[in-house]
Amino acid sequence: MALSSATSSLEETAIQIEDPGLPEMKVIGTQGLRKQILRKGNSWQTPFPGDEVEVLFSGCIEGGDCLYPSRDKGTPFRFKLGQNEVIKGWDEGVLTMKKGERAIFTIPPNLAYGELGSPPLIPPNSTLIFDIEMLSWTTIRDITGDGGILKKITKEGEGWATPREADQVLVKYEARLENGTVVSKSEKGVEFNVGDETDCLCPALSKAVKTMRRGEKAELAVKFSYGLRQNRNEATEIDNGVPSDSNLSIELELLSWKSVVDVTGDKKVLKKIMKAGEGFDRPNEGSLVKVIYLGKLKDGTIFERKGSNEEPFEFTTLEEQINEGLDRAIMTMKRGEQAVVTVSSEHHVDSNDVSGIAKEELVYEVELIDFIKDKPFWKMETEEKIEACERKKSDGNVLFKTGKFWRASRKYEKAAKYVEFDHTFTDDEKSTANALWLSCNLNSAACKLKLGEYLEASKLCTKVLERDPYNVKALYRRSQAYLKISELEKAEADLKRVLTIDPNNRDVKLVCKELKNKQREYSRYQAEIFSTMLSRMG
Repeated sequence: MALSSATSSLEETAIQIEDPGLPEMKVIGTQGLRKQILRKGNSWQTPFPGDEVEVLFSGCIEGGDCLYPSRDKGTPFRFKLGQNEVIKGWDEGVLTMKKGERAIFTIPPNLAYGELGSPPLIPPNSTLIFDIEMLSWTTIRDITGDGGILKKITKEGEGWATPREADQVLVKYEARLENGTVVSKSEKGVEFNVGDETDCLCPALSKAVKTMRRGEKAELAVKFSYGLRQNRNEATEIDNGVPSDSNLSIELELLSWKSVVDVTGDKKVLKKIMKAGEGFDRPNEGSLVKVIYLGKLKDGTIFERKGSNEEPFEFTTLEEQINEGLDRAIMTMKRGEQAVVTVSSEHHVDSNDVSGIAKEELVYEVELIDFIKDKPFWKMETEEKIEACERKKSDGNVLFKTGKFWRASRKYEKAAKYVEFDHTFTDDEKSTANALWLSCNLNSAACKLKLGEYLEASKLCTKVLERDPYNVKALYRRSQAYLKISELEKAEADLKRVLTIDPNNRDVKLVCKELKNKQREYSRYQAEIFSTMLSRMG
């Protein structure tokens, strides 16, 4: 790779490289690159691959002519490390330099121009000698790790936070081709969701903003693979025939962003924070909350309005009094927080929602005015704990029968916590509390099996077996969980224990049949792999 215009002419002076007073020549790497420091640097830092460095240099061919010296002209030479803009010996050598350092590098042909040379200046198989002084460098981050998007900060941002995957950002940008032609710009600012690369000009913007702080400005060097998308209507209008293999230079400024929370973890309930709340506390299950909210369809049609500043709407969380998605979103809010909650049409809509909107995406503008959290179990008397446990367990049973397994599981989990610590109970209360605790955890495990959360189901059953090693339901449900995650040996061990305790259990015998089928499938699979291995060896 050529040194750009840096080797465009010859000079008559040679570089003095042997001086008894200088440090000994050191070898860098394993390919013969050597370095002798003429002047030590004034810091401990060295540049990283991708950084844009600024150097002065002079150079010559070993035993021959000298190359164009930027030192004599006083003109700094700039290039990006590790981007094949210079010969490999430069990339590897300058990477070891500190700011203010000056060094002589002896670069063998394999790290320079090799067997071909660079006629007419550099003959084949030439060893080159360069006197290089490191002036400074600008950190350039390789965002994608493949050189596809390089980012240089031109103005530092504020604070430490950066946008997250689902956040909605507001940016200004100007995109140019390598020849300087402007292909797109946004002077007033444009909003897009960080995680949706089809929602913005090009994938580079979405990837870059995740590394930026509020108010930060940066320059992006974008390879065509991360550039304009020809199949997007917006890009087609903007680029006006720009080839899809065009590299881009983008000036980007992150003005602000709104935090978006994936409430359910599947992007079916998203909460966009419009105004941050106060403190750190949030409602828990069973909290009495006061809210104001407005429910709209995607087209703006209002279908529900609850509460006002004078009289907020009150309800108890997770008691099926409002839409489940909105309910769960409110439990992530702080006092005074204002948010827009989007509930996907794919998300379960409860029967008490307004009729006719079950297939619609719902948008709620909501403000959490205040809340009173449910009384924590550690503040309860022992009788209260047992009563609360029985009540929550009963609620869970009702939800389980109606197929609302996630809510049922939450009820069982909370019920179990009321009686988990029994050091203040009498002997009779301990017996009751233990039976309730076992039952709640087993019921919760049944919910996890229905939800496909097999690892969590196995953990709950294990907790039960630690207290009651011969619990048939725990062994049976854990064997089901193990079977689903292909832990066949563990599933078999649990089933054998159950049959030892209850030899006539019909449900267990059915699971044993399923286990045997899986074991046969696994044996066939292993036989196929072994056969393939033998054929390759032969």
